[in-house]
Amino acid sequence: MANYFLDNSDIQFHFKRMHLQETVAIAEDDYAQSKHYKDAPVDYDDAMENYRKVFEVIGDLSANRIAPRAAEVDHEGVQWHDGAVTYAAGTRKNLEELSKADLMGMILPRKYGGLNFPFTMYMMAVEMVSRADASLMNIFGLQDIGDTIRKFGNETQRVEYLPKFCTGEHTGAMALTEPDAGSDLQAVKLQAYQNEKGQWFLRGVKRFITNGNGQVLVVLARSEPGTKDGRGLSLFACYGRDGVVVRRIENKLGIHGSPTCELQFNDTPAQLIGSRKFGLIKYVIDLMYRARMGVSAQALGISQAAYEEALMYAKDRIQFNKPIYSFPAVSNILIEMRVTLEMNRSLFYRGAQSVDRKEKLEELIEKRKEEGKSITDLVAELRQATSIAGLLTPLTKLILTESANNITYDALQIHGGTGYMKEFRVERLARDARITNIYEGTSQLQVVAAIGSVINDILRSHFEQKEAKEYLGGLSQLATCLKEIRQLFLDCLRFVVDRKDTSFQDVAAKDLVELYGYLVIGYLLLDEAESDSRKVFIANRYILGSLAQAKRNVECIKNGMYADILHADKILNG
Repeated sequence: MANYFLDNSDIQFHFKRMHLQETVAIAEDDYAQSKHYKDAPVDYDDAMENYRKVFEVIGDLSANRIAPRAAEVDHEGVQWHDGAVTYAAGTRKNLEELSKADLMGMILPRKYGGLNFPFTMYMMAVEMVSRADASLMNIFGLQDIGDTIRKFGNETQRVEYLPKFCTGEHTGAMALTEPDAGSDLQAVKLQAYQNEKGQWFLRGVKRFITNGNGQVLVVLARSEPGTKDGRGLSLFACYGRDGVVVRRIENKLGIHGSPTCELQFNDTPAQLIGSRKFGLIKYVIDLMYRARMGVSAQALGISQAAYEEALMYAKDRIQFNKPIYSFPAVSNILIEMRVTLEMNRSLFYRGAQSVDRKEKLEELIEKRKEEGKSITDLVAELRQATSIAGLLTPLTKLILTESANNITYDALQIHGGTGYMKEFRVERLARDARITNIYEGTSQLQVVAAIGSVINDILRSHFEQKEAKEYLGGLSQLATCLKEIRQLFLDCLRFVVDRKDTSFQDVAAKDLVELYGYLVIGYLLLDEAESDSRKVFIANRYILGSLAQAKRNVECIKNGMYADILHADKILNG
């Protein structure tokens, strides 16, 4: 039988290369949890073996249960009638089986019924589920809603909400977006007010809410009357049954198994999560690290599915008495898809580990504070970890979601006319991929999120260490290519900074971020190629291709290609 964990050699490669010793030790309280929970690991090797066993279950469910239902889920879609939302029959069955396997609380603590998985391990599960049915990720992948309550709520709230997340009785939604507040969350208007007893209530409208029919909603609302910016926003938890009306669901291009809802809050009782005024500037910004990675996992799963469909079709489709797989024009597309897929996965798991390290350091600092111990040695580490995660999460989402659109496009192209027909899976994958570089921040906003780190060259010391390292054999040539890309980046950076023109910097941002991305991914692949000869080809093709692309980026920045964009208003409205 198929298994999306055991059958995927690249996932196996990354699972074996994980360096999560520090993360797992913090999560497991230096393995003291094994004294209280029989399923808790006694050491790192035991933890990794536990993760492997769970992944084999998820891989089996994804390949043999969820994937076969995906076409019917897409066809049936989500139904809405008189304010009630009903999942497709296949989705209901998927959630039931995931719940029975105790997989709906993977990242939540054992004391509430969860599995206490690190974020990176959870993301591996999300990738596999997304490969089977991308729309299911938008329900299964919202476990972060519960984790937000765990991190910032009080113990009473954790006891109230988290156990039912773990059993699957409750699913969640993050209600942020409004009709006039999409990416600009500072413009949120939904009102949060208190009665004379101090009870909070919510009144207003939210739009484009993924799984907005969930039983538990975490809501960004304006708690400070008279304010108009992010400092007047707080975060609340409420039940969807209490005065929340699903006014409509959206009729979408793709991910039909996931409801996207418009919600009306009619004086809905709510609980404040954390402190007032920190809803956006702390809690939602913290959630964005995970949200970006979750959508990246979804994009990666879709990409893997599209590649597999294209490869299988190319081997089976006979033209001119031979499979189209043997035509160089087709095989070259497949090779490029495979290289892109593997470089994406390298970036993805590096990004996920950066989020894990950031969050576990935060937890360790809080624990030490409670114990009255010094945190001096951890503050600098956390600052660095936060900076790295702040770069890698938008970079990952930018690259993986754009790649998903390209890979599904090419997969459909290999299918020819048949790929345009709904009978073929690739048609659905192409539709599902399209949302990934839009929601949780468009690609353009990911560039905005990453450019500050790039301008400040926050990985400077990392790249300098890599440049000083001696790579042997054919890898030395690739190392030389990366040094050349590094020099091209530094020249462009100086060129942009020396102009002292913020408008030009904004225009050049995409090319600068892409240049930095070549270096991040290039060195990841180079190090992987040192340990596995199979990765040499991947590194070679990616790095040589990146050098060619880097030269184009330089031309765009330095040779006036963007001069017209600086006067776009005059051109577009002239």
